[in-house]
Amino acid sequence: MDGQQNEQNGHGTDAGTTPVTGRRRLGAAWRALTRPDRRRPLRVAGTTLAVLVVTLAGVLVGVLAGGRVDTDIGPFQATLTLSPTTDGGGTTVSIPPLGALLLDSHDGPTHLTVRLGALDQGRTEALIDDPASIQRASQSAVEDVRAGVMRLGLRTVASAVLATLLLAALVFRDIRRTAISGGLSLLVVGGSLGAAAGTLRPQAIEEPRYEGLLVNAPAVVGDARRIADDYTRYAEQLQRLVGNVSQLYTTVSALPVFEPAPDTTRVLHVSDMHLNPTGWRLIRTVVEQFDIDVVIDTGDITDWGSEPEASFVGSIGLLRRPYVYIRGNHDSGRTAAAVARQPNAIVLNNSTTTVAGLTIAGIGDPRFTPDKNTSPAGSGLTRQVAEQVIGVGEQLATTVRNSPRPVNIALVHDPASAGPLSGTCPLVLAGHTHQRQVSKLPQQPGLMPTQLLVEGSTGGAGLRGLEGEKPTPLSMSVLYFDKDKMLQAYDDISVGGTGQAQVSLERHVVENPAAGAPVPVTPTPTR
Repeated sequence: MDGQQNEQNGHGTDAGTTPVTGRRRLGAAWRALTRPDRRRPLRVAGTTLAVLVVTLAGVLVGVLAGGRVDTDIGPFQATLTLSPTTDGGGTTVSIPPLGALLLDSHDGPTHLTVRLGALDQGRTEALIDDPASIQRASQSAVEDVRAGVMRLGLRTVASAVLATLLLAALVFRDIRRTAISGGLSLLVVGGSLGAAAGTLRPQAIEEPRYEGLLVNAPAVVGDARRIADDYTRYAEQLQRLVGNVSQLYTTVSALPVFEPAPDTTRVLHVSDMHLNPTGWRLIRTVVEQFDIDVVIDTGDITDWGSEPEASFVGSIGLLRRPYVYIRGNHDSGRTAAAVARQPNAIVLNNSTTTVAGLTIAGIGDPRFTPDKNTSPAGSGLTRQVAEQVIGVGEQLATTVRNSPRPVNIALVHDPASAGPLSGTCPLVLAGHTHQRQVSKLPQQPGLMPTQLLVEGSTGGAGLRGLEGEKPTPLSMSVLYFDKDKMLQAYDDISVGGTGQAQVSLERHVVENPAAGAPVPVTPTPTR
């Protein structure tokens, strides 16, 4: 009985513990579900970061691998390429071996490169046999570029999304995360291309920056007068560019340039040669390649104004163009006399002249400070020096007002002399500072606006240009005047300093130029 009872009691105990154990397990499960998981936010953040990294990596791989199409632009076999950038967009038109045009065409993280390759053989023969076909071929350039860019955009989007999906599938092995990565890649690429389309500036083709050999610059950039005629018509500019480069490739004997309009006057502005013979070679090249009508020199052709330096100006006669000159603070009276002896030179000193239809007034710098450490006039910006420098501007302003013919250009060496000339003529040219500056003189009520263009150093500041970490670039500008002798456009040309050969040309079209910084009321420190 006792054993049976114990057996019954034991059985009863086992039967009684089963519900208790079940309740404990249910309680543990409930607590696990309701207990806050502190590691969950970290897992979510890690997953999100992984998805973003995989998406960006897939987009980058896809754009680099698929962001490229071959197309025909006019007579050319061209390649269009999209690439990521952090420099704010833009377009590069590469024209090997002539150089490249850099256009500020759009904003955003995408850069477009248009590489013009070889001409199609059949089209080349047609161009040679029928020169008029160049014009017909160039007329289709706008539609060719538009179609090529559309195909490039679609191809880039498809390539980026596909690359992202494949990479995400390999990394996550999860359909949901792979789909999210693909969607994000579509958003990233589409947004980037949308930003480029939304900020498109078709007029950027009117103001290209050219990099390459100087001899090719006028041919590649084109004629400023034609560009200035109607700078809002993008299609015409692109047609001219393609037609122009087509002529470069199909003409073997020489690199042709657009014929200049009969009423366009080209002026080369140089300044601050400082005895650098390299400057003369550069000037001769520009005079020949750009078909310059007049050369204007705003002073400091020498360094010390000494008698031996006078022979340096002998290269003026080799230019065989009118050479209008005013004295700088490094030029002596003997320097000015040596320039005047050149058969094509005109020295202005509070006087006017008319050359190539342009009436030009100029005055020399009142100082002679070849060494500012020993010359009293150059030892500091005293009140007397300021009055002298500003005073010559006032003298020239009187001369301009009394001129029997309206003055188109006024010349001073120091831009601090330009202030009194406001309203007397439309344009003032200066130098002295060794840095380019474009500004608008404070306008006088009821008088015309006056623009001030300050040139850099055509001689790279001479020996002074080697004092800094980088050589001072050799600078000059080609100015284009219309039939009314108003400035329409100008090309800033820079050669990368002594011992460097890289050439940069930047085109600027002038229409209602924005007001710049006022001219300083005190002279610039002597250079």
